[in-house]
Amino acid sequence: QVQLVESGGGSVQAGGSLRLSCAASGFNYRFRRNCMAWFRQAPGQGREGVAAIYTGDGSTNYAASVKGRFTISQDTAKNTVYLEMNNLKPEDTAMYYCAADQIAGSWLATESFGYWGQGTQVTVSS
Repeated sequence: QVQLVESGGGSVQAGGSLRLSCAASGFNYRFRRNCMAWFRQAPGQGREGVAAIYTGDGSTNYAASVKGRFTISQDTAKNTVYLEMNNLKPEDTAMYYCAADQIAGSWLATESFGYWGQGTQVTVSS
């Protein structure tokens, strides 16, 4: 049974930084197609993919809106994935969710992931 627990959200001013953490249990990091991702959902909007890491080889993907500002990384010894967010903008305000699964389709699709955390709120003020 995979369990994901996010932490690290909060309120910052535009231009600030936050680091989110997602601690995973029951997830095998060595499988090549295993993927952990961060999604976000703003009020009244759909859930969108932000960044993903394939835990077997460490390869990463980013949404165009965050590329160059956000960095996803993993610590396999701690079974934890991080999302370092720099130069935050008010439009980054959302609930951020960690997701995990052995995926065959696009990392951007919510239906690719069967395991989700409870979410952590990020609020960026102008």
